Amino acid sequence: MSPLDELTKLRRDKLEILRKRNTPAYAYSFKISHRSKEILESADALQSANETISVAGRLMSKRGHGKASFSHIKDFLGKIQVYFREDEVGEEAYALFDLLDVGDIVGVRGKVFKTKTGETTVKAEELVLLTKSLTPLPEKWHGLKDVETRFRRRYVDLIVNDFVRDTFVMRGKVLTAMRRFLDSKGFTEVETPILQPIYGGAFAKPFTTRHEALERRLYLRVSDELYLKRLIVGGFEKVYEIGKDFRNEGMDKLHSPEFTMMELYEAYSDYLDMMTLLEEMVCSILMEVKGSTVCEFDSQNIDFKPPWRRIGFFDSLKEKTGLDLLDMDEKSTRKACLQFGIEVGEKAGYGKMVDELFSSVIQPGLIQPTCVIDYPKDLSPLAKEKRGNPKVVERFELFAGGLELANSFSEQNDPTEQEKQFERQAALREKGDVEAQVMDRDFISALECGMPPTGGLGVGIDRLVMLFSNVGNIREAILFPPVRNEIEEEGSE
Repeated sequence: MSPLDELTKLRRDKLEILRKRNTPAYAYSFKISHRSKEILESADALQSANETISVAGRLMSKRGHGKASFSHIKDFLGKIQVYFREDEVGEEAYALFDLLDVGDIVGVRGKVFKTKTGETTVKAEELVLLTKSLTPLPEKWHGLKDVETRFRRRYVDLIVNDFVRDTFVMRGKVLTAMRRFLDSKGFTEVETPILQPIYGGAFAKPFTTRHEALERRLYLRVSDELYLKRLIVGGFEKVYEIGKDFRNEGMDKLHSPEFTMMELYEAYSDYLDMMTLLEEMVCSILMEVKGSTVCEFDSQNIDFKPPWRRIGFFDSLKEKTGLDLLDMDEKSTRKACLQFGIEVGEKAGYGKMVDELFSSVIQPGLIQPTCVIDYPKDLSPLAKEKRGNPKVVERFELFAGGLELANSFSEQNDPTEQEKQFERQAALREKGDVEAQVMDRDFISALECGMPPTGGLGVGIDRLVMLFSNVGNIREAILFPPVRNEIEEEGSE
């Protein structure tokens, strides 16, 4: 029997003892008067009033001294020390305390005082076992080398690692602040299909499923874009959606197959309007959740106070590489990639190659907020040509801390041109590019009804949370990220 199995058996033995004593091990409820943080903040007043309070949480430590013991219990807001004396709680309750383990959930009623060392403490008058924990908590969760275990058993990760909880509290605040900002600007929050007969709006390989009743293949959406723009055609002028997208791709510190996006579309606007809106929105969110436009990420202070720096996609590449990639053909571009040590597949087209160059040569240096503008057409089949320069499109991406955070277009509303772009994408698919976008005839029909000039914006929620919480891996910003199969993983060791 392993040490963990032995500890688990001891806990189950204690559970049997409790049952034989008719002591409930899994309560129905417990009335809480104060959380730990409230007790700590109001300790002097509570002590002066000699008020009996009730608090509940998970037992995180036990230190016994004969007929008196100390412990810490942890709730959502923090930890509080509790003092148990046999003559205060009674012999039966103190015997119950002896049967408790770290990890059990308890309720305590008592009065607040301060120890000789000045620590705010609850002197227990009543102890109630609310939930018996049968699995021991890890002693040094931070020391685990296998991060997959942290993500797979996120519930334990949350119990013992406060920074994990803080990240997701931050995430909730970011989403609330974002909704509040957009609602104040007159945007309507909507929901569009996750299961789609035709996927589109991004370069991606989709997840597929089958709808038995309809007897057809469906796809998990890779983007919300094409349905949201149908709403603009239908007469909505400002819409947004916050929801999950899915792309059947590999995982690394910046990419997860399941991720959260905010996408919005505003009629009678363009990508310059979206840039202004994004500056205002990000600053508004930061001020609400952090009280400043500055956040620390990867040991650097990043200041989102507008105006943000703006650089051209091709201009930045020319300055860094000395090459005018805008006028290069595929052969020359492939050679340029090799020159900078970038391996590209034989099936990669011009757009993917210049994108790889940009990601390798320019993106890592974009630490302070920077809007990269005017992208190659091949990378942006849903965007309009730039006024005065038809070689590029009206598009920008926001980078900060070396992360791509947002993407925006002056949206293509010419159905004839949009159809041509879809056909060009179809040609790339025939050459073997499985991520090229597919023809969506119904979307073309929608554009033929007439879509007003429109600006679109997408913001990666997970990466925004990474930046604001100073975590370096996207899976740290997702509560239950995809993980390897545990059985296969163990079998391969």
